[in-house]
Amino acid sequence: MASVTNKVVLPHALKTPAFTKLSRNKRVVLASASPRRKAILITFLVHLIIPSTFEETSSHTYYSNVYEYPVATATEKAVEVYERLVHDDPENLPDLPFDTIFSFVSADTVVLSRIEPATSNLGAGLEHDIRPEILEKPTSKADNLRMLLDMNGRSCEVVTGVSVVFPIPTAPGHPIKLMDERSVVYFADNAVSWLEAYVDKGEGLDRAGGFTGLGGILIRKVDGDWHNVVGFPAAAFFKFLEILVEEQDDFLAVD
Repeated sequence: MASVTNKVVLPHALKTPAFTKLSRNKRVVLASASPRRKAILITFLVHLIIPSTFEETSSHTYYSNVYEYPVATATEKAVEVYERLVHDDPENLPDLPFDTIFSFVSADTVVLSRIEPATSNLGAGLEHDIRPEILEKPTSKADNLRMLLDMNGRSCEVVTGVSVVFPIPTAPGHPIKLMDERSVVYFADNAVSWLEAYVDKGEGLDRAGGFTGLGGILIRKVDGDWHNVVGFPAAAFFKFLEILVEEQDDFLAVD
């Protein structure tokens, strides 16, 4: 099996407690095949990419709180890769020093339709009882166009759930730490021909809500982290690592 460099933290990374700890025989496994998440995470970290085989078939209606759905899906992805490598197939771990500690990171991004505020006192408050639609990857170009038409000239909320799974050398099991990040995206009032032209490119078929990338030209502004809209909330995630290092003594601890 090919050897993999153990320098997980790139030389230009900020000298923070989290990056310092990660530089000591740690490996980050990204349980995702998303090229956008890879590009964002590699800003500071060299990581192994082992896509999860978890089938994302959970019903949206199972979750009373729509924000729980992407977090739960991210957790299932990370745990699946952890169990497959560490429990089911430990002989096929990468060729790294014996004391290397792995942490498994996964994410799931969805788009929530935004409920417009009521325009009269009669309807005030009723919008809070309406459940937003959870938009994932379009199933076809027609579905992609439907999503964009619904969001055109309006706003939507992009939510990314992130899960970090890390084994503890001195104890069984694998603690799981969770977070989510939310950004509001405001679409310009685009001509339908623009939406159709973007859909025709086919780019939106592999991303939640059916936009980003070239679709950025359809967006008027974003409240929040643009990286989160793309698929991985870099700023929030690296701050999350700092919190884990400060508050979780056994996070990435070496036996």
